[in-house]
Amino acid sequence: MDTMDNLEKQLICPICLEMFTKPVVILPCQHNLCRKCANDVFQASNPYLPTRGGSLTSGGRFRCPSCRHEVVLDRHGVYGLQRNLLVENIIDMFKQESSSTKPAPERKEEMPMCDVHEEEKINIYCVTHGVPTCSMCKVFGAHKDCEVAPITSIYQSKKLSDGIAMVVGNNDRMQGIISQLEEACRAIEENGRRQKTLVCERFDQLYSILEGKKREMGQKVTVEQDEKVNYIRGLTRKYGDHLEESCKMVELGIQTMEEPEMALFLQNTKPLLKKLADASSTAHLDKVERGYENMDHYTADFKKEGLALRGLDFLQDDEDEDEEDEDGEAVTEEGEGAQTVSGGSAVTAASVQPSAPQQSNSSPSAAKSAASS
Repeated sequence: MDTMDNLEKQLICPICLEMFTKPVVILPCQHNLCRKCANDVFQASNPYLPTRGGSLTSGGRFRCPSCRHEVVLDRHGVYGLQRNLLVENIIDMFKQESSSTKPAPERKEEMPMCDVHEEEKINIYCVTHGVPTCSMCKVFGAHKDCEVAPITSIYQSKKLSDGIAMVVGNNDRMQGIISQLEEACRAIEENGRRQKTLVCERFDQLYSILEGKKREMGQKVTVEQDEKVNYIRGLTRKYGDHLEESCKMVELGIQTMEEPEMALFLQNTKPLLKKLADASSTAHLDKVERGYENMDHYTADFKKEGLALRGLDFLQDDEDEDEEDEDGEAVTEEGEGAQTVSGGSAVTAASVQPSAPQQSNSSPSAAKSAASS
């Protein structure tokens, strides 16, 4: 039957959705159509071609409804297409087979025969042993002393046995368990989202602490940087002013040397020499000692803190009781240099203070005093 159904599906026209009607034409793309359906498609695709007697009198074109391949026809139109005799023969054979095939009559179930008395049908039920048997076994055989009952009554009672009811009840319990498991899945997903939110909040707190420490330490470096840069720029201006004054003294000396009057020249020589000596002296200007521009004393080593951050993990059961105390201490200990991380690892956030500078003149005031001494 499955084979016949599959064969019938292959013999369906894609236009009328019914079995091909003779004659069947084959298109150049090897697809088949009823001639009438092909003619209808051709006329619909060429509505302005002249017709005579209901048929087209000149060539035209249309597309195959199965593969959209363009079919070009000559002046004979659809009647110029070849007939597919093989498909027509298959249709005839299919129709003959379908008409000859009739549904088989239902087979009447036969009653089983007794294994001991082969000519006797099993028609009673042995209640003692719980097996069906025949009348001869009850009279002469192994079940002559057993309690028996009609097989029809036992059949009806077994159809509505307690086992089915127990299975139905068990199915109800299983459905309840499935509902509970589904509810547990939803609770787990909700709790997971909530815990992820809490973890993100704790990490955001760590980020804010790190950002604050970064700004604080960067500000320390910026303050000293600005102080040193301002001092150096001020010293540069002083040296520039002194250089400009020296250049003026040089020009004045050159002009004095060009004086032709000897008495006037000697009269101006002594004060000029004193001014030149003052211009060549830089004792009154501060000097920057070697290494003053270094900022190496601001060193930071976060190896211990990095190890502590890599060891962040969730609290164990025995640590859950102290979680609230640790969170409270985290705020008070931040200013004292220690921060407790809720992940279970205590990060020693000892402020990375700049070490004692190797140079004694790490500030402009110290440089000035050293230069003056």
